[in-house]
Amino acid sequence: MLNLPTDLLRTFVKTVDTGSFTRAAEAVGRTQSAVSLQIRRLEALIDAPLFVRGSHRVRLTEQGLVLLDFGRRMLALNDEAVGSLRPAKVAGAVRLGAPHEYTASLLPEILGKFARSHPKVSLEVTCDLSKNLLGRLAQGEFDLVVALHDGPGDGRGTPVLSEPLVWVGSPDHGRHEERPLPLVVAPPPCIYRSRVLATLNRQGLPWQIAYTSSSYSGILAAVRAGLGVTVLAGSTVPEGVRRLGEREGFPAMGRLDVRVHRAPEPAEAALRLAEYIADSLV
Repeated sequence: MLNLPTDLLRTFVKTVDTGSFTRAAEAVGRTQSAVSLQIRRLEALIDAPLFVRGSHRVRLTEQGLVLLDFGRRMLALNDEAVGSLRPAKVAGAVRLGAPHEYTASLLPEILGKFARSHPKVSLEVTCDLSKNLLGRLAQGEFDLVVALHDGPGDGRGTPVLSEPLVWVGSPDHGRHEERPLPLVVAPPPCIYRSRVLATLNRQGLPWQIAYTSSSYSGILAAVRAGLGVTVLAGSTVPEGVRRLGEREGFPAMGRLDVRVHRAPEPAEAALRLAEYIADSLV
């Protein structure tokens, strides 16, 4: 029976999640050529191509899509098993900072599994805008920060995900058809806000800020109530909102990077949580 090595699967999943071989190499601590070699080894094992060659962006073949689903589940079970066998060695408190939308959508399940595997680690989670979180990390307020980045160029942190940005509005109201376009946004220095305003200005589309909220739940409540439209990271779009695209006259918004940042000389518990989030965040 053929066995699929977890290190190859982890590199494959990271390549998909980060959107490029270069970012995957950063995430797994290898060179880009080593990542390419691991992918070729995995393709040789299953005797099928995983990626569409010649594409500017990472695109999966049909076989790649199938393996991605199995790979995620296999890695999750592997990591949970390893964590369950080593919990007594890890103890202490971890101060984690993360954007509101991730603490409300993706992180609760990830942190819950981590807590069950590491019962001697206590978690203190704080929500804020990414740029504020990074500033507070530099001041020593956090052990770990999950932050959004408007592009991969600064090289800070460990890349874990490349997120598409999605326009959303209320399914029960037609505010998305109005001009100037009513916007629901967070206050500065929100990365979504900056990207939205820059894109609309570049496209020459009139806009007005109809509602401002610093919380993810407040923004969603305003959108659902029909106060305006907003932009969210694709993985954080909840039920009960309408996705809007080019068919409705909305410009493409590109992608944002999600990176995990560590304080200098973090404790073992923080290192373990950083690794767990990087492996789990999808």
